Amino acid sequence: MLADVVHHLVCPVCGSDLDLADRGLRCPAGHTFDIARQGYANLLPGNARPGTADTPEMVRARDDFLCAGHFAGLADRLAWDVSRAGPSFVLDAGAGTGYYLSRILDRSPDSTGLALDISKHAARRAAKAHPRAGAVVADLWRPLPLRDGAADTVVNVFAPRNAAEFHRVLRDDGLLFTVTPSPRHLGPLVEALGLLTIDERKTERTDAALAGYFKLDSRREIDTQAELTHDEVTTLVGMGPSAHHVAAELLAERLERVPDPLPVPLSFVLSGYRRLE
Repeated sequence: MLADVVHHLVCPVCGSDLDLADRGLRCPAGHTFDIARQGYANLLPGNARPGTADTPEMVRARDDFLCAGHFAGLADRLAWDVSRAGPSFVLDAGAGTGYYLSRILDRSPDSTGLALDISKHAARRAAKAHPRAGAVVADLWRPLPLRDGAADTVVNVFAPRNAAEFHRVLRDDGLLFTVTPSPRHLGPLVEALGLLTIDERKTERTDAALAGYFKLDSRREIDTQAELTHDEVTTLVGMGPSAHHVAAELLAERLERVPDPLPVPLSFVLSGYRRLE
């Protein structure tokens, strides 16, 4: 709930501390932000735009696919790695529906967490993902609405990475965990369905983007396989960036050319970074 994490939050307008007030958040300067009936707060400044935020359809697809357990192995491995650091407060930056944060908090019973996402549709679900998690709508490319050094751990799963802000909101010995797809992710399905390809140098580029703020502490590759029906493949495509590039009718036409069900390789890179002084 937001009440568990509000002491970590700051006003996105003036940077002052936020407190609960009636059905909203308020700073000493008088800036107020409503808490939606679903339990999340929108901390986007008035001049911000959601841009490419996940649509209701994308959020629904992600929730359906993740709840079916296809990425459970990845979530469990991430939760285990985070729990070994013994965090008291975890920021999930680009949290989506809160699926990964919920698994982390289950593994770390003394922790609280904040799900941050630019999509209000995702925040609605994230606010209910776990009793020890709060959710806010915020833009990862802007100053994050958190105090300096508030988080023990920042988690970033398939989301944009703001190295400077992650560095600011982490405590001195804090850890950042990122999850990115490897070039092997989805295998032949990428070409068969005309999906967006994964950059062969994505891991290298991630390291470069974080350089100067973080140093690599650990890395593991996670490779599994799922037997997916055409409906499940449609859901998988619909929850990611390819949803913006492959029309539903074209996807259905291309799916007719592949077996139903079919084995789909799932491949990820889980990296841990330590904050530089």
